[in-house]
Amino acid sequence: MKETARLWVLTEPYYPEETSTGYYLTRIAEGLAEDIPVSVICGQPNYSARGHIAPPRETHKNVDIYRAGGTRLDKNVIVFRLVNMLTNGIAIFAKALQKFRNGDRVLVVTTPPSLPFVAAVASLVRGASYTLLIHDNYPEILIAAKKTHPNSAIVRVNHFLNRWLYKYAARIVVVGRDMEHLVGKKAAGLDVPITTITNWGENDAVVPIARSENRLLRELGLEDKFVFLYAGNIGYPNDIESIISAAEELKATPEIHFIFLGAGAKRKWLLDEVRTRGITNVSILEPRPRTEQIDFLNACDVAIVSLVSKMWGVSMPSRTYNALAAGKPLLALTEPNSEVALTIGDDEIGWCVGPGDAESLAKLILEIYSERSKLPDMSERARSAAVRRFDERSAIERYRGLF
Repeated sequence: MKETARLWVLTEPYYPEETSTGYYLTRIAEGLAEDIPVSVICGQPNYSARGHIAPPRETHKNVDIYRAGGTRLDKNVIVFRLVNMLTNGIAIFAKALQKFRNGDRVLVVTTPPSLPFVAAVASLVRGASYTLLIHDNYPEILIAAKKTHPNSAIVRVNHFLNRWLYKYAARIVVVGRDMEHLVGKKAAGLDVPITTITNWGENDAVVPIARSENRLLRELGLEDKFVFLYAGNIGYPNDIESIISAAEELKATPEIHFIFLGAGAKRKWLLDEVRTRGITNVSILEPRPRTEQIDFLNACDVAIVSLVSKMWGVSMPSRTYNALAAGKPLLALTEPNSEVALTIGDDEIGWCVGPGDAESLAKLILEIYSERSKLPDMSERARSAAVRRFDERSAIERYRGLF
């Protein structure tokens, strides 16, 4: 009897990881496993669950998980991150060659950026077809983060390799409308289908709660402040600098306070700047687990989403959706017609200002504060948008339609 074709999900982070990529790929795999055979090839935990040793082989919620062995060095050190990428890539490639069968289907995510090429080669060798799920566009994210120049050799090579990758893909899935446009240009003439399936919020676990009931605000002594919250990765693609400059300019308005909660490459810079500039209206907190999202996402009046310039079509911060689930209006540092800007405009649930414009940001923050009586209606629209448009069940149903 012929063995049933299987869907293989390739991702470095997976359960028990709680980072955004690990969370979303876990939910997709588990959702699809209700109808079709699903297996996962991933790495050992090295993000939110770093230090935890997971079984090399286990079945969790009907998904067969195969964990490849690779290094788990500190990913915040560039050299160590590259070593992890190499060793995990080799281990996942070997596992994929061993496990893939003719007719199988593969879903691979762009984290890390080398992984899609590992999946593509293994799929072509073994007669499987692969679907590419783009969470971040390369090399554009490196250009935006000022890690390379638009005309550099690494960019030219990456564009060439991407054309090869797209050419043999069964389909490309992107998570934003701007991203669909950008990838469409990059894949022009290759006749590969491109589908937009947005990520989603944890609408059942994250709900609006009254400000008076928020434990974090009480813990920080901010019950009487008007709070802007930045929660998520504090990394190179995020315009943290403009927020800090605006916060410094607003020191004379003590009613306004800023909370940063997260980790990333710019966190040390953030700590140093707040200390050296004597900025007293900023609190910087360590990352907290997803199980505490209902507390920290509700510990504000407005949620901040921030991207540097040249991020149009490159990425969509997933924290956006859980902020909406908590009923929080959004203040976004983003370029016009980005997915973040379109999401805000679709339901009138926030404000946008260009990256790098701290002066306009500070003025907008004062305007938001002066018109704070409008926030309750905006909060209701934010929660409604999360439930109507960014629901897990609807997204999984769209993935089910692909496979």
